Amino acid sequence: MRGTGGAGAAGTAGVTGAAGATGAGGGGGGVNLLALRSHNAALVLDLLRTAGDEGISRLELAERTGLTPQAVSKITARLREDGLVAEAGRRASTGGKPRTVLRLVPEAGHAVGVHLDRDEVRVVLVDLRGAVVGERRAALDLGAGAEAVLGAVGETVAGVLPGGFAGGSGLRPGLGVGLEGDVRPGVAGSDGGSRPESTGLGGVSLPGPAGLDDGSRPGVAGFDGGLLPGPAGLGGVSLPGPAGLDPSLLGVGVALPGPLDHVRGVLHRVTGFPGWDGFPLREALAGRLGVPVVVDKDTNAAALGLAAGGEGGSFAYLHLGTGLGAGLVIGGSVHRGARTGAGEFGHQVIQLDGPLCTCGDRGCVEALCLAAVARGDLDEAARVLGAGAANLVGLLDIDVVLLGGRTVAAAPEAFTAGVGAVLEARSRRTGQDAVPVRVAPGGDGAVAVGAAQLVLGPVFGRGGG
Repeated sequence: MRGTGGAGAAGTAGVTGAAGATGAGGGGGGVNLLALRSHNAALVLDLLRTAGDEGISRLELAERTGLTPQAVSKITARLREDGLVAEAGRRASTGGKPRTVLRLVPEAGHAVGVHLDRDEVRVVLVDLRGAVVGERRAALDLGAGAEAVLGAVGETVAGVLPGGFAGGSGLRPGLGVGLEGDVRPGVAGSDGGSRPESTGLGGVSLPGPAGLDDGSRPGVAGFDGGLLPGPAGLGGVSLPGPAGLDPSLLGVGVALPGPLDHVRGVLHRVTGFPGWDGFPLREALAGRLGVPVVVDKDTNAAALGLAAGGEGGSFAYLHLGTGLGAGLVIGGSVHRGARTGAGEFGHQVIQLDGPLCTCGDRGCVEALCLAAVARGDLDEAARVLGAGAANLVGLLDIDVVLLGGRTVAAAPEAFTAGVGAVLEARSRRTGQDAVPVRVAPGGDGAVAVGAAQLVLGPVFGRGGG
């Protein structure tokens, strides 16, 4: 199999997006044809994904993407060669012969989503449509140290994959290099030119597993969207190891409490566990598993998964479990902020000189809310959560507030009613319509499923949010 080539589809954070790469630069840089090709493949793949089993014709793909029929034919031919697309029958046309309809082959690729919580790890395996096809959970102590935590994550990931992987190295014998193949510079392409021979997802790139901060280490993919030397992953992105976990595995998305640096995959002082400060989680897990790894906050991952699942507009996902945080989607994109630190919702102070919080401050929403939960006063917990949500609504003017996390899942009516009452009271004071409050779909598995979307997003041109 081969890819359409190209680095950087509309990629995850830190990867140069195709839209930015394809425009003619003011300095005369011209058009990045590789990125453009990758971007176009992602557009086609996303339409095939949303078409479902009914499929979509090449003519419809051309009309909806704005690409020429010839370009669509070339892209779909490569996707079929890669096993990502198959014929789904024929559809009558208004004139001429019936049109061949194409569909995505969901089992042709998979992503792993990991929710690394303070007291457990939850892992899901999803197909290209994001459907969960495998799931594992295990108890875990986030304070047990890096080796114990990485080992638990590795074992749980192995448990969700068909056949697992050999030993502790993350390698399975007999599999190709990296993700579905390798890249060898100088192999002749079908256009007669010399280009890398790739077996990625139609040339759509994923971030590599953790190079140096500037992406400069040979043989490891950086986060500048460019091609670096070394063994290859998806669509020309380099991987560090001699083998991957599974030939259809695109990568692993890991979501955990913040704060953290999403771009570099480095943890900061995780609330309640300051010993993780500065730990390069992305690099450590990528080295252990041998596939690309993307790291983000649990709330961002959940919000990304909700957006990918069809939640539109601007919304806040409030996650109440072992901690409290927010994932913010503004205008259809996850808002991470200039330092990827947005969404520390639980650490807004609403009671000066209040009880001490694990973050070191006093009177935080998280401290007050969790204390109410601990003493069984869910009405008070919901009222506190509503006060924080009202601040968020006033600041961002969002369309809807979505609630999730294990604590909410245990008493959804109490929290939706309590938070909703606070927002209703705010609307009466402001004269504006009350922002609706709903329980987010997906239950307490929303974070793990969203973590898998950190990997799948770039494949379909959605980026990492």
